[in-house]
Amino acid sequence: MRIFAFTLLLLLGAPAAWAVDGDAILKKVDRNLEPESYEMYRKLINIEPDGKRKEFVLFSVKKGRDKLVALFLSPPSDAGRGTLRLGDNLWLYIPDVGKPVRITSLQSVTGGVFNNADILRVDYTQEYKAESAEEDKDGYLLSLKARTGAVAYDRLKMWVDKKTVLPTRIECYAASGLLIKTLYFKDIKDFGGGIRRPATVETDSPLNKGYKSVLLYSQLRKRDLPDEVFTLNYLPRVADLRK
Repeated sequence: MRIFAFTLLLLLGAPAAWAVDGDAILKKVDRNLEPESYEMYRKLINIEPDGKRKEFVLFSVKKGRDKLVALFLSPPSDAGRGTLRLGDNLWLYIPDVGKPVRITSLQSVTGGVFNNADILRVDYTQEYKAESAEEDKDGYLLSLKARTGAVAYDRLKMWVDKKTVLPTRIECYAASGLLIKTLYFKDIKDFGGGIRRPATVETDSPLNKGYKSVLLYSQLRKRDLPDEVFTLNYLPRVADLRK
């Protein structure tokens, strides 16, 4: 009887024991994409249907789960502009204006398909929780729901490679169920210091047919940063971090 009971317990408990923990996978995705505190350079390329391109170069630093600053280095018309994200709050600093102004996550300071939430992305676990997780032999499919109504997308579907625990594709949805855009993660690169992640993120949108935006990552490395860096008063001095 004891053997029968033990066997029955194993059978009944197997689904729960073997269930995929979507939130745990999402935490691993965050840390595999980037360390908790770092600096990096990115080139953002907006491509129009006729092939016309506009390029931006940004220097960015991030600390913790929800603090990020990005400084525009080029083109010359945008050089010196700075953006700050603290949780759901975003600001843009323009040298000629001299005072940070509030911006929203759905706006885009660069135009193109990437919005401010994409460019100033914080940890996924800061914004989303897993509603479900499916597993197959190659990876996981996470269905994520926004923790608050302040984030850019109400839901995400994230495909995660099982071997690297890195995303390969993310579909971003509005609360209505409308697909807003799809992100594609490509070209896994070893950045050193234990950081191995996609060096290219591309996006397109059914709402902007023929348009495409690309983010190219370089010089991503761990860096300890004081909290002072992530304040409105520090925005005019972000360039000092590159010296």
